[in-house]
Amino acid sequence: MALKLGFLASHEGSNFQAILDACRADALDAEPRVLISNNSSAPVIERARRAGVPAIHLSAHTHPDPTALDAAILRVLMEHEVDVVVLAGYMKKLGPRVLKHFHGRVLNIHPALLPKFGGVGMYGRYVHEAVLKAGEKVTGATVHLVTEEYDQGPAIAQREVPVVADDTPDTLAARVLEVEHALFVDTLARIARGEITLLSPNLSKT
Repeated sequence: MALKLGFLASHEGSNFQAILDACRADALDAEPRVLISNNSSAPVIERARRAGVPAIHLSAHTHPDPTALDAAILRVLMEHEVDVVVLAGYMKKLGPRVLKHFHGRVLNIHPALLPKFGGVGMYGRYVHEAVLKAGEKVTGATVHLVTEEYDQGPAIAQREVPVVADDTPDTLAARVLEVEHALFVDTLARIARGEITLLSPNLSKT
């Protein structure tokens, strides 16, 4: 049975697009059911609408009370019968109701090899700047379960990306993003095939 995916994204949504393309190409046995964005002008909303995926704006503007926002996000995910929640560049913390209901079934991808270069403030360009400043020879991407704290959930899969001598944050970001797309799709495909059981305490890793 195909995985029913719910997405949360804040900006471009390139990981969302990669997963959507894999579903269309039958490379991933999954069905994108809904996209939620906290940014009403995010390009990812248009990506979703072009693909026929319901796109809904939920944020502090629509629900100033965090508890109400948490409940609204959960309600939308449940209405669309989502099995797995995918954070595709979502820049907000999920609330306790969503995390409790989907415990062990919320995935995020981080542009580094966690536990290195994770936590508060470590997102996007800041991660790649930190990697280069530290003189790392290898970086990569990590798919992990989402918990109450940023980037602290168990890692499910990782893939390495070499850092080369003339890298800038932009060149490194581009290479890592390409790996992110492939890793996220591959990880979801492994979940769909039963090779990774999300609710198991013994998660398999690549």
